[in-house]
Amino acid sequence: MGSNTTKKATNVAAENAKAFIAGGIGGVCAVLVGHPFDLTKTRLQTAPTGTYTGALDVVKKALARDGITGMYRGIVPPLLGVTPIFAVSFWAYDASKQLIYALTPNRRSEGLSTAELAAAGFLSAVPATAVTAPVERAKVLLQIQGQGGTEQKYKGVLDVIKHLYKEGGLRSIFRGSGATLMRDGPGSAAYFAAYEVTKKALTPAGHSPSDLNLSAIVLAGGMAGVAMWTLAIPPDVIKSRIQSAPTGTYSGIMDCARKTIAQDGAGALFKGLGPAMARAFPANAATFLGVEASRKLLNSIF
Repeated sequence: MGSNTTKKATNVAAENAKAFIAGGIGGVCAVLVGHPFDLTKTRLQTAPTGTYTGALDVVKKALARDGITGMYRGIVPPLLGVTPIFAVSFWAYDASKQLIYALTPNRRSEGLSTAELAAAGFLSAVPATAVTAPVERAKVLLQIQGQGGTEQKYKGVLDVIKHLYKEGGLRSIFRGSGATLMRDGPGSAAYFAAYEVTKKALTPAGHSPSDLNLSAIVLAGGMAGVAMWTLAIPPDVIKSRIQSAPTGTYSGIMDCARKTIAQDGAGALFKGLGPAMARAFPANAATFLGVEASRKLLNSIF
């Protein structure tokens, strides 16, 4: 009995480790494909009204100012941060599914329902927020500097963190954590549920979703990204504004939402929707491709 319990615990730990590593690899893939879209979204969300006529104008001005490297401004924080963010997220998603199984011993079906998958997705965002919030804070500040002729205040990610800590300690570094969770909780619920549901729909009768080819994984991953960002844009706008504004501009999430609507109208809560949705499919297709390919490799080794 004790031997079986130990073996089961070892297997669970190994699967969690694989989920962590595969998630990190998926995160790197997501950043490399999606960063130019993300930069465009952030600049649209945070720039004063009239700075840009739209997403293409952001791209045109960034290229004119800095060349192609301008589209990758602020990529270091997500590259350094997204690896652990996605690693924690995919690990937490697997752990949350295991928790749901443990809490429902008298199950009628082996697989989790869509609602249970969404719950596991929501729970995965809770530990991930501890890494996501400071990374997003640094990324946003690096992405918006230089727009509209403003000064280049920060030299890089470490310089941002140093300035923020000097300004307001850890509280300043973690500003926007509540808005990050408000975005990523429902977003992750939709993300993982949409991925699993799409994979199931693409699986031929009598086969397992694990047998799907790479093109099906790409489609399911892309649909997961679209599902997430369909829900995530309004809280993402609020998060970006809170994280980019000078200290004291907003007293909290509701204050930011109220002031944004009062100043720019309700439509401001959907700024950046175009680039976010344009990014959603390719970036998340790349994420799940990286996750599934690395998971298969890890399974073959261990």
